[in-house]
Amino acid sequence: MNYAKVLLLFISIAISVSESQIVERPNVLLIILDDFRPAIKHGYGDENAITPNIDRLVQEGYYFGNVFAQQALCAPSRNSMLTGRRPDTVRLYDFYSYWRQASGNFTTLPQYFKQHGYHTHSVGKVFHPGASSNFTDDYPLSWSDPAYHPPTDEFSNAPVCIDPEDGRLRRNLLCPVLPHMQPLRSLPDIQSTEEAVRFLNEPREDPYFLAVGYRKPHIPFRIPIEYLGLHPVSKFSSIDLDYPPYGLPSVAWSSFLDVRNRDDFERLNVSFPFGRVPDDFKLRIRQHYYAAVTYVDDLIGQLLKDVDRSRTIVALTADHGWALGEHGEWAKYSNYDVAVQVPLVISLPTAMRDQIDRRIDDVVELLDLFPTLVDLAGLPPVQGCDARRPYKTWTCVEGKSLYPLLQLNRSTPIAESGEWVAYSQYPRPGPYPTLVPNSDEPKLKYIRIMGYSMRTKRFRYTAWIKFDPNTFKRDWTTLYGEELYDHSIDPKENMNLIDRAPLAAIKDVLQTKLRDKFP
Repeated sequence: MNYAKVLLLFISIAISVSESQIVERPNVLLIILDDFRPAIKHGYGDENAITPNIDRLVQEGYYFGNVFAQQALCAPSRNSMLTGRRPDTVRLYDFYSYWRQASGNFTTLPQYFKQHGYHTHSVGKVFHPGASSNFTDDYPLSWSDPAYHPPTDEFSNAPVCIDPEDGRLRRNLLCPVLPHMQPLRSLPDIQSTEEAVRFLNEPREDPYFLAVGYRKPHIPFRIPIEYLGLHPVSKFSSIDLDYPPYGLPSVAWSSFLDVRNRDDFERLNVSFPFGRVPDDFKLRIRQHYYAAVTYVDDLIGQLLKDVDRSRTIVALTADHGWALGEHGEWAKYSNYDVAVQVPLVISLPTAMRDQIDRRIDDVVELLDLFPTLVDLAGLPPVQGCDARRPYKTWTCVEGKSLYPLLQLNRSTPIAESGEWVAYSQYPRPGPYPTLVPNSDEPKLKYIRIMGYSMRTKRFRYTAWIKFDPNTFKRDWTTLYGEELYDHSIDPKENMNLIDRAPLAAIKDVLQTKLRDKFP
């Protein structure tokens, strides 16, 4: 056999092996919930939750107890998670710009899988629809085919709720319905499940990356009415401390304007911005939230029936959390744990599992998901961005792979002192809550203050500083407020300790680290 034939044989074998590796690579199913705090019974310990299908995922895999989003608003959080970049790099803090045009042609998580031989498909709310994803959900760069949005989406904020007081159709916060009596005789998350199941049952040779974004438990609580029966109001109680922490700077306050904008809430005449919600309505909000969680858990169970679990990595998370009265707030729009903490559950294919039902409590970030899924799928690792010049490389991430945390035989702790920290941020138009401009969801041109927050295992420190929306420059010499919470004594962040003299040195250390991260 001459040299040319040997070379041809070698190339043939190499191509065959490469194709075999692509076929044998695991599928990936990414489930993203909307406004979903870790309301999960098993592992996360929420006794109000009825989540048997998510519980089963937790029991089959790894679950992270301290995962934090980078901004408690849908579009910025999703773009951060799916690009592996911080909001300051993507330059999106609202809903109105597309990162490929505003900051850089950054490679996304699904795009990376697509570039490595995966068929990628988006169902429901994955990227935020609209300008922040170029009105295409970043197709065709991220997805192999156009993203699917359920036709019933257009009625999500329409007056389709039967008001219990007068029987008229209104835009209510609390909106139990009969799906077959709704427009198009269905609901968005039901239609998304049907599309995802259709995709899963299509014959294909390539592995897939399927992202399914559910809209619930996001408001309004337009859910099948039968789920309220599983969560009677009597099982809920008032929160002990449902008012702003003593010493909270006014700039930190979320006045939950999206909730106030609902017809049934408007009738309560809750004063702006610090008025208290009536106790009976508080309990009904909690009832409807948990009913929405059980509703979406049922749909996840239907979806998983059609997933080949022997070949598929299943990851479940959310874009951010949602307050149910903690600190007197009923929304996201803040840097509190309850607003930025999300669940993260990763269940590996049957053959890859070396342990089940394992909790990991290292403090991690939602943007860590990108490099983690890449490593778990066996793709070439994605490089980390230059911390000072994250715009200069299209394919890199500012997060870190969590794959080492899944290794069982660690001789030494992997979390070195100060290494595992989560950073979040939230913009404000001014130091006091306002209706115009909207201080919960300010457009970029109105942003004058940025609240940068860091979460360590023990502390959360937040500094609200001057910010220029035209140059994206920070000014640490102008400080509008600070917050310091000690989770060893105050896990619900009810005591702002920023003025406590014995903690001054700790505050200085945390501020220095935060300034180094966001100079």
